[in-house]
Amino acid sequence: MSNPPHSVSHFPRFRKLWKPTVATGAGGMSLVISFEEIIAFAADFIGVILLTILGGLICLFDNFVFKSRIPRREDLQDTTNNGVKK
Repeated sequence: MSNPPHSVSHFPRFRKLWKPTVATGAGGMSLVISFEEIIAFAADFIGVILLTILGGLICLFDNFVFKSRIPRREDLQDTTNNGVKK
């Protein structure tokens, strides 16, 4: 009774390691995908916050720049010379 000849490949040696390798690879990929989703959500959230801040800055700029163009009460009461002061 002799043992049959084994093939040259070392597959039987790695037979017990393929399940932990697959589990680690799948777990690592799921962590990468969930981390990517968290980053995408954070980018959207930061964009909404910055858009709100930018809108506020535009409103302040509009008030400061164009507030001087609003007619004052004195300008509306002066009817001589079409409102032009001498």
